[in-house]
Order: sequence, then structure tokens, then C-alpha cells
Amino acid sequence: MSLPPLAALSAPLQSSADRALAAFRTTLAQIPGVPAAELDNWPDEQQADFARVSGASDFVAEQAARDPSMLLALAASGELERSFATGELRAQLASLLDDCPDEDELARRLRRYRNRQQVRIIWRDLTRQADLAETCNDLSDLADASIDLAYQWLYGRHCVQFGTPIGRRSGQPQHLVVLGMGKLGAHELNLSSDIDLIFGYPEGGETEGAKRALDNQEFFTRLGQRLIKALDVITVDGFVFRVDMRLRPYGSSGPLVFSFNALEQYYQDQGRDWERYAMIKARVVAGDQVAGGQLLQMLRPFVYRRYLDFSAVEALRSMKQLIQQEVRRKGMTENVKLGSGGIREVEFIAQAFQLIHGGRDLSLQQRPLLKVLDTLEGQGYLPPPVVAELKEGYEFLRYTEHALQAIADRQTQMLPDGELDRSRVAFIMGFDDWMAFHERLTYWRGRIDWHFRQVIADPDEEEGGDGETCIGGEWLPLWEEALDEESACRQLAEAGFVEPAAAWRRLTDLRTGPQVRAMQRLGRERLDAFIPRLLNMTVEHANPDLVLERVLPLVERVARRSAYLVLLTENPGALQRLIQLCAASPWIAEQITRFPLLLDELLNEGRLYRPPLAPELAAELRERLTRIPEDDLEQQMEALRHFKLAHGLRVAASEIAGTLPLMKVSDYLTWLAEAILDQVLALSWRQTVARYGTPRRADGSLCDPDFIIVGYGKVGGLEFGHGSDLDLVFIHDGDPQAETDGAKPIDGAQFFTRLGQRIIHLLTTQTTSGALYEVDMRLRPSGASGLLVSSLGAFQRYQESEAWTWEHQALVRARVLVGSPRVAAAFEQVRLAVLGRERDLPTLRTEVSEMRAKMRSTLGTRETAAGTAENAFSATASFDLKQDAGGIVDIEFMVQYAALAWSRQHPELVRYTDNIRILDGLEQAGLLAGDEVRLLQEAYKAYRSAAHRQALQKQPGVVGGDQFQAERHGVMRIWRELGLS
Repeated sequence: MSLPPLAALSAPLQSSADRALAAFRTTLAQIPGVPAAELDNWPDEQQADFARVSGASDFVAEQAARDPSMLLALAASGELERSFATGELRAQLASLLDDCPDEDELARRLRRYRNRQQVRIIWRDLTRQADLAETCNDLSDLADASIDLAYQWLYGRHCVQFGTPIGRRSGQPQHLVVLGMGKLGAHELNLSSDIDLIFGYPEGGETEGAKRALDNQEFFTRLGQRLIKALDVITVDGFVFRVDMRLRPYGSSGPLVFSFNALEQYYQDQGRDWERYAMIKARVVAGDQVAGGQLLQMLRPFVYRRYLDFSAVEALRSMKQLIQQEVRRKGMTENVKLGSGGIREVEFIAQAFQLIHGGRDLSLQQRPLLKVLDTLEGQGYLPPPVVAELKEGYEFLRYTEHALQAIADRQTQMLPDGELDRSRVAFIMGFDDWMAFHERLTYWRGRIDWHFRQVIADPDEEEGGDGETCIGGEWLPLWEEALDEESACRQLAEAGFVEPAAAWRRLTDLRTGPQVRAMQRLGRERLDAFIPRLLNMTVEHANPDLVLERVLPLVERVARRSAYLVLLTENPGALQRLIQLCAASPWIAEQITRFPLLLDELLNEGRLYRPPLAPELAAELRERLTRIPEDDLEQQMEALRHFKLAHGLRVAASEIAGTLPLMKVSDYLTWLAEAILDQVLALSWRQTVARYGTPRRADGSLCDPDFIIVGYGKVGGLEFGHGSDLDLVFIHDGDPQAETDGAKPIDGAQFFTRLGQRIIHLLTTQTTSGALYEVDMRLRPSGASGLLVSSLGAFQRYQESEAWTWEHQALVRARVLVGSPRVAAAFEQVRLAVLGRERDLPTLRTEVSEMRAKMRSTLGTRETAAGTAENAFSATASFDLKQDAGGIVDIEFMVQYAALAWSRQHPELVRYTDNIRILDGLEQAGLLAGDEVRLLQEAYKAYRSAAHRQALQKQPGVVGGDQFQAERHGVMRIWRELGLS
């Protein structure tokens, strides 16, 4: 688009300009040696420009009043009226920093120069002397120069202090490579952008030339921290750029810097779709440009696949859906970047083609968006009218974004609420009033959204049409009380309701209830549009009474948050899936009613019924946490809980739909717990280290983290279920006596105890989204009376000399879930040694049998003597799937007995922790016949499958005594044959 026209200053803006001029004059009068006439000597055009700019931008007005000499110097230099030549901005800043004596002065000079350039850039933007391209270019040049010159200044002094980093392989001095991501990478920085950076260095090694050599990783980590401080910290002079490092591998929980090999390995093994998307715009903005070019070449295969990658569309669609969920959650529909028809949608259109075709069409391997759009037209991917419309709409949105940010130098893309700021935005954009501007903005957002849907949106979202408003129209009179009760019940009965009076009563209770009565007009309109659709779809179900009973509590719950009603109204597929799932499981119905955010999961059927594998789960959670500020614990806890709830729903839905068999259900729920524990440990470690410093190992080196979380029971045995507790044990291998290296040092034992407490706090605290998991720590050494966290040595001594047989049984199912690989390997050695010790088999049989007898007497069905009485198999009796004779625990005890009895001769028996594979091992070792192994395995899976079904129906794990008779008799027979009583 052409530059927005110049509009006349309105009266309120003229008043703002007058106040700014008065403040400017007042401060100017207080500066010795600066004649006030200097301002009066400005040409009329320049004085008019000052009125325009200061009336629209509080930031420029404040800078003028705060540092009038700076603005006078700018005006005198002529820089307000001309574009900068290539390299001119960098040369100015380099000259300014040339004799900089220390880091404090470096920070001051950087910030003051940034303020001067920000005033100049906003001035030229608002007076229409610079177009969008120049504004973005100047801002990006300013960022590049600030980052690189600050880095170069700091690097020399860092080398004096710590030595020069030398590559172990090449023997050459090493430099940091700073990658700029996002808009900085594409040279499209906006007026108040964060800068997204990733730090890398070519190779490992050590520093040379200092008293004590530093590892290259530590050298560049410290240097990176100093660079961030030079740019990001707010001082009396403001800041240079806000620095965001969360796009690096592993996000906030990962190292600050990575070697090139580590970066390549990460993106090759664990890189996610969103990281491909982000890496499209990566550019070397500071440090070693040559090495940086090599790094980008190494990463290119990750971004651009050699084949046509149409999966990118689905990935971008999923990302957009995540953004839309965030927009809904945070009420950001008026966001010109993230909202519908916003800047991000244009970016997604371009990047969809880049990710799909860029591996084969090298012309698409470029960063600037407008150039990519030109290429899409030139190469025939999009018709010229579409590209023209996308470019014009995008430029209008970017000018709008700059207008929003020019007001107060604040990072925002939200349209303002206040009249003054609305007037300013309309004025900057060349409109006489807000209404005219907003009408044009709405037009462009509508056009962009339409084009986005043609390229990205799921075809299912296009269902419906003009006739959709009539769906369920026959139910509208009933809902609006146009029918009397008798007529309403007749209609319900004719539609298939078995108890029409109860259904009518439920609908009446909803309509007259306090939640609906308190709804605003718009919300009530949405409810009135939704209920007929709900009833129309409900009567298509085999049991409409059950559907209504389970879905209406959800409707009542979300009545005041009617965006959810719109979601279900406009996505009939999601509504249908809601009805199916709620009818199939009261547990699912209750979960969605308690946590309506789960409705978002119903939008994508393919995603709902195809849960990701373990690596994808872990990467998705890291991605979510990457978007959250490191110090925002509340958001982190909510993100963890929402992640667990969402994936718990997906696995339950898949189980009901039959797309996930029992063993995979348990695997998935176990992987989910492990992914969450991994992030909880990382968060807890970071928070505890920030408070007390890092603990030390026995040799004095720092722990990293030398801590593991061991899972017992169901999570250890890969048999996790819906609602299972976490049986955990915490173990460390630090020096319990050595103090941490922080400002508030504590000994290692205290540190790891507080780390354990922090982990439990994050897992068990109740928030609006509930708790993550209930945690049971009673299997730790000495149980509830023992230390919360044991050292590895103490754990080994306890297992070897103090543990009971039942504790060794529990150890059969113990495995490391997350934590230090070194300590995990050491734990496994201890576990294998303890389980493989020589045992007296008669004594072992007695102790296992006695423990099982105690459990049966306290936990089994009393009326059938825990399944051993004569009436245990009658239809009127109950069979506890877990605790009664012939049930789950009997099989578990037999497996544990066999592992303890024979693993000394057959160590492969305890290689795995799940019962199915241990039973396989018993057959392979010739210790159990194949028929018996299969009987136990099939019975075990059948019991667990039944228990899962009962859980989804919110029923206890108890069935009729006449069920599973053959399995129970078989299990009890093998129990006796093993010599157990």
C-alpha cells in the first residue's frame, strides 16, 4: 500500500502537542548555555512536525522533555529529514562506543543512543518521511548494531578476564554466534519488538591465557549473560532491547549456549514443527558471521525437507489453533497480530508454502515476508490478485502495529480502549476518526482471514452455510417456552426420550437457573442459538436421556463464558464428539464440565483420537512452557495442568473409540507423567538453584543436577491408569555436607530436601485446574519416617541391610523416570545387585505369602474372604479385580516372587519393570510354561482393561463374582504351584 495520508490534528491531540511543547520549553530553559531561541529558529514545517509527533506519541514528548538537547541535536543534524545510508547507523554507534571505559558506561551509551534513534524513527514514521520498509530496516539495523557492537566490546574484556576460548579440534580462537529469530531475523523489526536470540559456538575446548582455564561452554554462557544484561536490563536510561531466549533448544530449562554439534543434534533428533517455522527467519546478527553461515547451512535440512512436505499445512494449522486457543483464553480478539485476520495469518500463509515447497524450490528459502509473497506470485503458487491483497492488508496491519507502539514505546498489538489513544491511532493512520479507521481495519482483517482459510484452515471448518442457522429450529419453541409442558414432553417423547418429563425438567432448570438468568444479552443469544443444535444432535444418539443428563451441567458451567457455546455452535463436529464422549463416559463428562478449556481438544478429530508418542509429548510440553516468562510460576503451573488434562482427555477418548488398546493407554499415560515430571524437575531445580546456588559433588564440582526421580508401582511398571497416584522416590548423588555456591548457601542435604519439597509442591498444589498428581512417597527408605531425599549411598545401604522383602518386591517395578543419566545408571546397578542377591526360597515364599495374606484380609472383599470362600464365584457376590484371590495383585506378587527367586541365575528377568515383559522372560528362561505365561498375561490384561472401563464409568474396580471365573481359577492354580499360600 502507499503511505498512509497525513490527517489533521484533532483538538485533543493538539492539546497533547501543546503540553509537550510547553514541557520541552520548560526543560530547555533549565539547561545552561542552550538558548531557547534555538527551538524558535526551527522552520515552520519542522515545528508542525513536532506538533504531529508529540501529539500522537507520549514517548517522543517524554524524551523531548527529559533530554531536550538530544532532540535539538537531532534536528540540527538533519537526520530527521533524511534516510540513513547503509552502515551509517552502525558507524555512529561504533564511534560512540570507541572509548567506552566500563560496562556501566556501555549500558548508558547504548540506551541513550537507542532513545535518540527511536525518537528519530518514530518522527520519520509519523511524518510519513519513511515508509514501512525503511522503518523496519532502521529498527533492525539498530538491533544488529547494538547486539554486535556490545558483543565485540564485551568479548575483548571477557578474554582478558578468563582467557581466549580455543577450539579443541581446530585449535582456533572461538567466537559466539548470535542468531536473530522472528522479525529480527527477517529484518522486519517493529517499533517496540523483543529480540528473539539463540546463542551458539563452533566447538568445545578451553580458554587459554588466564590463570584458570574455563570450558568454552562456561565462557560463552557467562559472556551471553553479560550481553543480555547490556541490552535488556532497565536502567534510568531505559533499555536497549528486551531479549527473549526462549526459542533456544529446551527453552528456558535448556543451557543458554550450545555448541554447533549440540544444536545440530537437537534439531535432528527433537526439533518440532514450530521450531522449523521459527528457523525459517533465523539470521546471524552478531558474532562470527562466517561460522554462523556454516551453522545455518547445517540446520537447513531441518527446516527445508527435500520432498514436498504437505504435513507442514497441518502443523501450521495446529499452531494457529494453539494461538487461537490462547487468544480466546486471554481475550485478545482485538489483537492485530494474533487475532483473526491478523499479521500472523499472513505469515502462516507464506510459511506454509515455504515449508511445503522450500526444500525443492530454493527461491522460497528467504526471510522477508513481502519478498516471499512476490516469489509466490512469480512462481505461480498464488494468483497476482491474491498476493496484491495480502501485501496491502499486511502493510496496513504493520502500519497499525507501529501506530499502536509509537504512542508509548510499548510492545502491544492490542487495539486501545481509551478515546485519546483511539484518536491517536486513527490520526497516525490518516483517518479522521476511529470509526473510519476501524471499518477499514475490519475489512482488511476479513480479507486476510478469508485467504488464510483457503490455504491453511481445516476443510471441516467450512461445514455449514446459509442454512446452518435453521439447524434444530424445531426445538426453538420448546426452549423459548412457546410450548406448554404437555406439548413439550410429547415432542421429546416423539424424538426418542424415554423419560421426557425428566428431560423437560432439566431444560427448564437450566433456563430458569441463576447462571442463565445472570447472562448478558450477547451470551443469552448464543445460548439460544446453541440449545436447539444440541437437542437436534442429542436425539440422533441412541440414549438421548443420558446425553442430556451429562451435557447440560457443562452448558450451565460455561453459560457465563459463552465463547465456548460459540465454539460448539460453529463446530458441529466438536459438538458431536462432545456428545459421544459424554454418553460413553461420565468421567469424561465430569472432566470437561470441571475444566471447560478441554473443549478446545474436541476441535480436531484426528488429533483427539491420535495421541502423540513420548518424544512428541515431551517436545510439545517444552514448546508450551517456552512461551511463558521464566518467573511466572502461576502460568507455568497452569500450563502443566492444562497439558495433563488435555492429553488425559485424548487418551480416554482414544480408549473409548478403540484407537488405543489397553497396553498403549498405560504407555501413553506413563509417558505423559514422565514428560510432566521432566519439566517439573527442571522448574524446581532452576528455582531452588536461584535461591540457594548449585550443590556440589564429592569432588567439589557442581551438580547438574545429580538427582533422579524413581517411579515405583504403576508408573514404574508402565501400567499407569486414569487417576493413578505417583509412587516416587527421590535420590541424589551430591555431597550432603558441602555448601551450595549461592548467596544464601545451604548444605547439600538441605538443598536436595528442598528440591524434593519443591517438586511435590508443583505436583500436588491445587489450582483452578486442579492438581497434577497425588504423590505417595512412602516407598522411600524407612517409609514416612525416612528422609524425603536419600543419597545414592544411603539408598544402597538401606536396600542391602535394612529393607524388608516387600520393599524388594516393590524394587522389581522401580525405574528412573527423569533426572541425571549418570545417577540413573548408578541406581540401576544398585537395583540389579539388590534384586539378584542369593535368597532362601522357602523363606522368600513364606514372606511373600504372608504379605499377600495381610493385604487380602484388609483390602479384599470381606463377604467372600477376599475371593477364597465358596460363594466367591456366585453372581450375587463381588469380585475385586485388584485385591481378591486370582486377581491383579496375585499376578503381580507371583511375578515379583519369581524375579526375586531367580534373577540371580537369570538377570534378564529384572531388565524390565512391567509384568508382561517379566513374564515373557520367565518363559524364555524355562521357568514357567508358555501356556501358563499366556494365561497370566491374558488374565492380567483382561483385569486391567475391565478396571480401566470401570474408571471411565466412575465405578470402583469391582465386578460380579460370576465374571472371569476361568482366569481366576487359573491364576490361583499357578499361585499354588509356585508354592505360595
